[in-house]
Amino acid sequence: MPHHEKPLGKKQFHRLLKPMQVELVAMHTWLRHTGKRLVVLFEGRDAAGKGGVISALAKVLDPRHVRVVALPSPSERERSQWYFQRYVAHLPAAGEIVLFDRSWYNRAGVEQVMGFCSESECAAFLEQAPVFEKLLTDDGILLFKYWLSVDQQQQEQRFVERLADPVKRWKLSPIDLAARAKYAEYGEARERMFRATHMPNAPWTVVDFNDQRLGRLNLLRDLLDRLPDCTLPEPSLELPELPTAQPQREQFTGVVQPLPNRFAST
Repeated sequence: MPHHEKPLGKKQFHRLLKPMQVELVAMHTWLRHTGKRLVVLFEGRDAAGKGGVISALAKVLDPRHVRVVALPSPSERERSQWYFQRYVAHLPAAGEIVLFDRSWYNRAGVEQVMGFCSESECAAFLEQAPVFEKLLTDDGILLFKYWLSVDQQQQEQRFVERLADPVKRWKLSPIDLAARAKYAEYGEARERMFRATHMPNAPWTVVDFNDQRLGRLNLLRDLLDRLPDCTLPEPSLELPELPTAQPQREQFTGVVQPLPNRFAST
């Protein structure tokens, strides 16, 4: 987005988002009806807005069939496993959606740039990842890979906001702080990753998240457009009349009583 453009307002954002969320619900109904499996990877710069777009996608869907996977650093035992092993355990079954808030591409990003893996480990990953993803897509998994882009000036502003807000400070890790000086290195690692893993069966899509609301809309629109037209007939549902003339109130007659309301209007 050109930086002179006015950021998208909240009201306009929700007006544009609502019909797409209706489409997302229809898409999920289609997945469950057909038994398809959907995996979406969200990668990108620190503070780009991965959590916000994942929330916009997931919050209107049935949580029993949608999982957000944001894995912590691997344990000692996990470090001794096949690199992809701990991610395989989170792949979807029929009718499920899995949203990876960062994924196996940690190895080609933060691990490489911050020195948490060796050059030979990174090179092996870049060779193996397309093979791994070909196995997934050959088995019928719908796989989409998004990279969220943000300029360093905007990234710095978001870091400052997180540092100042106690509610958001948990989002700012020591790794984030150390990585601030490596903006260019992360860009170089990303381009290397794209060259090795941008494949016809599992291509990368870059989305500009300098304006997070616009980024969310563009990403969701792209995802929906790349899935089949999946509208199914809605089942006919009606609310029968209540068996009592008046709606009933809650009654607690035993020793367990509700909390008193400490925020009642005065």
